[in-house]
Amino acid sequence: MLKRLLFLCVIILPAFISSCSKGGSYRIEGNLSNLSDPAVYAVFEGENTKIVDTVMCKKPGRFSIHQKVGDYKNVTLYFENRTRWITIYLQGRGKFTVTGNARYPLLLQVEGGKINDQLSAVRKKYASLLKEQADLNIALNKEKMNPNAMEGTDLISRLANVNHQLSEKIKEEIKENPDRESSVVLIEDFFLNPDDMRLVDELLAVISPKLKDFYLVKSLKRYSVKAKQTAIGAEAPSFTVRNVYGKLVSLDSFAGKYVLLNFTAPWCDMCQSENKFLSEVATKYSKDKLKMLLVSLDDDSKAVRDLLSKDPIVWNLVTDSAGQAAMLINLYNVSALPRCFLIGKDKKILLKADNSVEIKQTLENLINQK
Repeated sequence: MLKRLLFLCVIILPAFISSCSKGGSYRIEGNLSNLSDPAVYAVFEGENTKIVDTVMCKKPGRFSIHQKVGDYKNVTLYFENRTRWITIYLQGRGKFTVTGNARYPLLLQVEGGKINDQLSAVRKKYASLLKEQADLNIALNKEKMNPNAMEGTDLISRLANVNHQLSEKIKEEIKENPDRESSVVLIEDFFLNPDDMRLVDELLAVISPKLKDFYLVKSLKRYSVKAKQTAIGAEAPSFTVRNVYGKLVSLDSFAGKYVLLNFTAPWCDMCQSENKFLSEVATKYSKDKLKMLLVSLDDDSKAVRDLLSKDPIVWNLVTDSAGQAAMLINLYNVSALPRCFLIGKDKKILLKADNSVEIKQTLENLINQK
């Protein structure tokens, strides 16, 4: 399964934007075709640091970002209104270039450093599959905007076939090159699934012991342990936060009831489409049986309270005031929005889903049939 994660750093990126640094040991130069948005964001990450630069292309698709001396492992470039990205591994050389079609981020070529060169070779090797995959995803997204379209099923079937072929090819690459750091990157890029880390664990076992100290190996192993803490059947992580009305809310305060924990954001289109569903749930089920807590990456609590005052439903909602939403997102390993957790009376995670269908069916079985 290809990685399709909405990273937290993308979600909260505007809060960290700084001006571009001048000079220094890292220089990122880009020449991207079909780039419609001139803004490019660069997130430099080190062991315990994260610095964000932003630059506006002076010429179509052309940009240059300088960063001062620092111990950075990689830099991720976000473009097209932060909907697409590519990671550059800062190894050895101080100058790195990225070229290609912005429409196909998985086909972009990066020069500079052994890891980047090896990854670029893999992208070239499987360019036809990667392009077909991207085109099918784009076509499917267009289909979703057209409710009268009839080709959706065929597109889904074709995409599943391409995904399977690509996954098998990448697995072969990893197993044939267990001593390459780029193989660890491929595990993260293509197989990282916070809801099921078994394949990641299996492929990490193939990686040469020589790479045990590679930072990405350590990071994936830590993430695997953490992901299992919010797997279905695990005990839901405890928390205490303050909602938009100033009231303390904790998991213990919902004792003896089912809990629907919903993560959302004001700029998330899919989240907005789920609002009707949440309203239906809030009015259908008694609070004696089901409690709801909404977690929104909106840091203006007053504006949220003003908006809620016009709603007949009294919502229990936590915003990102004082970093509360970000803390809960990290605690529950939320990698995409929207995301719902259904927690049982015994505090065990019964379901986690990104669509209302699964949640509706599960609630019907749990509550209505009792």
